[in-house]
Amino acid sequence: MSSTVSYWILNSARNSVATLQGGRRLYSRCTSSRNTSKWRLLSWAPTTLKNNALCAGFALPKAYRHTSTEEDDFHLQLSPEQVNEVLRAGESAHKILDFVSVSGVPNSVLRFESNQLAANSPVEDRRGVASCLQTNGLMFGIFDGHGGHACAQAVSERLFYYVAVSLMSQQTLERMEGAMESMKPMPPILQWLKHPGDSIYKDITSVHLDHLRVYWQELLDLHMEMGLNIKEALMYSFQRLDSDISLEIQAPLEDEMTRNLSLQVAFSGATACVAHVDGVDLHVANAGDCRAILGVQEDSGMWSCLPLTQDHNARNQAELSRLKREHPESEDRTIIMEDRLLGVLMPCRAFGDVQLKWSKELQRSVLERGFDTEALNIYQFTPTHYYTPPYLTAEPEVTYHRLRPQDKFLVLASDGLWDVLDNEDVVRLVVEHLTEAGRHKPDLAPRPAKLGLMQRLLLQRKAQGLHAADQNAATRLIRHAIGSNEYGEMEPERLAAMLTLPEDLARMYRDDITVTVVYFNSDSIDAYYKGG
Repeated sequence: MSSTVSYWILNSARNSVATLQGGRRLYSRCTSSRNTSKWRLLSWAPTTLKNNALCAGFALPKAYRHTSTEEDDFHLQLSPEQVNEVLRAGESAHKILDFVSVSGVPNSVLRFESNQLAANSPVEDRRGVASCLQTNGLMFGIFDGHGGHACAQAVSERLFYYVAVSLMSQQTLERMEGAMESMKPMPPILQWLKHPGDSIYKDITSVHLDHLRVYWQELLDLHMEMGLNIKEALMYSFQRLDSDISLEIQAPLEDEMTRNLSLQVAFSGATACVAHVDGVDLHVANAGDCRAILGVQEDSGMWSCLPLTQDHNARNQAELSRLKREHPESEDRTIIMEDRLLGVLMPCRAFGDVQLKWSKELQRSVLERGFDTEALNIYQFTPTHYYTPPYLTAEPEVTYHRLRPQDKFLVLASDGLWDVLDNEDVVRLVVEHLTEAGRHKPDLAPRPAKLGLMQRLLLQRKAQGLHAADQNAATRLIRHAIGSNEYGEMEPERLAAMLTLPEDLARMYRDDITVTVVYFNSDSIDAYYKGG
């Protein structure tokens, strides 16, 4: 396989890079041809980039991922089979068993497929899928971290619990509180559907459980018999968790590990996109620049895309107007600079990132408590025009959509995908995946199981290249995101080169990419409308 593409990428990076490396994080002042980094540091003291093991649910074999940018050490070593192995390492797929919810509405989700490919080391994206055991519905989430993975990790583990608790009835909340008071096991809240390699701190630490309990106690005080509606639950859960992340590091904590982790969570950040599906009711809550779209097939057979979220960044005029309304007119020219919030952050909504929420005095008082900020990889900075915080919010935009039989699938993904593929491309690729999967379904008609027939079928499969086809739509999307040229054509050399980039160059050419594709049960949805 030719190494021309890989050398071009390596040399162009050397010639154009103006990167600022700090510990495990890579902040960039340069813009690559495929995407842009979210954070930009305002000053820099050089440190050595550590060769950390890749941890986003999977680790690449050492021969596949280079850690050196020296040409003598940089050679393409990936065969097509090895490319597939790398791309498919983070795959996850589950069929949703048929069930009827407490409200009597049949399940509208058939299955989901997910995958993740790292660019950062360690990966900063997270994903989550869980069913609510005390209420109705399935939740799917994509969490895109920046400035480290700590905030995305915490939000991915905690947010679903806040949503589930918000939806509980007064009676269920009383049972939860009674179990805590009597020191008995709590009723289970969620059933997680995780990739075997997804990284986990703990589902809920004792501090996190304490704060979740305070939240449900406040809900109990509201005396709402049926709990919050889904839109309210999503709105309040996003903002309440972000508030708790901020308060946890302000409160005195005796345990050093918990204190250090709380600091890392608060000073890193994460955008989030969460879908809640209950029967035909689909709610999507988004804060940041992850995205959710529907693939829709009309009666004519034509496919179209229905966006369910808006990117919260400087290119969104409504978001720009919101920011200007919330701050004095004197800051109109400085609130967004070079398409970034205060010239620093690309998304305008996110969890964590207390550097853009707290006053300067509060930041100093917290950081002066004896934290080893260098060891914890905490970068201390104040943007030049930092006058009237908070500038950043975790308040989500919530979209409601009533599912129809023509709504075939939902795609949620971090901005690493949307940076290189537009909505229509994503729908087209998933439709192609479904078409190929349908074409390759085995013929189940009864026929004699003769050896000659079996041999012919095997030869047909080999000729069709079925053995190499992606069985997971999320993998197909990632493959095309990093392996397609400017004309949308797949280039195997480019794909292999992008997967072989050294750790200190990979982030300049692609972002972490995390994708979940949810397939809907059109028959179940149609039966609901027909009263069957």
